[in-house]
Amino acid sequence: MVVLMIGEIDPVDVWFATLMAELKQGMPNVDLRVWPECGNPEDIDVALAWKPPLGILPKLPNLQLIISLGAGVEHILRDPDLPSQIPIARMVYPGQISQMVEYVTLAVLLFQRGFLDYQQLQKLRRWEYLPVPDTQSFTVGILGLGVMGSTVAKRLRAIGFPVRGWSRTPKAIVGIDCFHGSEQLELFLSKCRVLVCLLPLTPATEGILNLDTFSNLPQGGYLINVARGKHLVEADLLTALDSGQIRGACLDTFGTEPLPETHPFWPHPHIIVTPHISAPGIPSDVAAQIIDNIERCQTGRPLKNVVDLNRGY
Repeated sequence: MVVLMIGEIDPVDVWFATLMAELKQGMPNVDLRVWPECGNPEDIDVALAWKPPLGILPKLPNLQLIISLGAGVEHILRDPDLPSQIPIARMVYPGQISQMVEYVTLAVLLFQRGFLDYQQLQKLRRWEYLPVPDTQSFTVGILGLGVMGSTVAKRLRAIGFPVRGWSRTPKAIVGIDCFHGSEQLELFLSKCRVLVCLLPLTPATEGILNLDTFSNLPQGGYLINVARGKHLVEADLLTALDSGQIRGACLDTFGTEPLPETHPFWPHPHIIVTPHISAPGIPSDVAAQIIDNIERCQTGRPLKNVVDLNRGY
């Protein structure tokens, strides 16, 4: 078995170096290679991919499985020549979900307790009390009710926030007001003080965080984007912030990463920028899931977290 790690990967990065060590320890008999040192392309059985270069995966003639090194797979599906018969699996595991729950909960609480405003007061050295919104009036809306979105929704509800969820198809979650389809999107947005994007990136969801969406939120709402940068129309967010329709935003993903030094998000007083760290995953957990799926591939057992190519996730 030959496994190739391919894409925007820095082998000396601590996270990837730790993952490589875990994989070598867990699969001592597997030939693990890192692009571009792949040897004979015909040797490759499994590709571990993160933003792989276009045209490379289709040139691996004996490829049996592609494993995304993240929860999303749009970076793989963007290749128009990708063979449709090769299964693609993605990362979904408890440690990663817990990290996402922690990040989103922190961001919601920062907005609900006015920490952005207190940061500005601190710069002015002003000792000033700001009223705290009642938790029961601070409704959180979750765009995307997959494994991560539904877990985030339930955890926020457990600490007292009213929670709404929106998904492409109908979902039923105890304690969560669920909406679905384009016809219910405006109704879903109408009471969301905080909007959290946890959608997969597909042609249907690209650019969904736009002026139309923001205009349907209550005035002075907040945005948390922990999905993909292309969900957000960046100019529209700046416009909504300038008008006061959006009061604050916490952004972990961007259309261009790293975020350029000259980008207007960096100095904006109402935007929190983090470098795509909401749920990086724990290398040992990632390795365990990779090894499990590779063993399943070798033995002909059903793979875990296989992507539906028709849905794009």
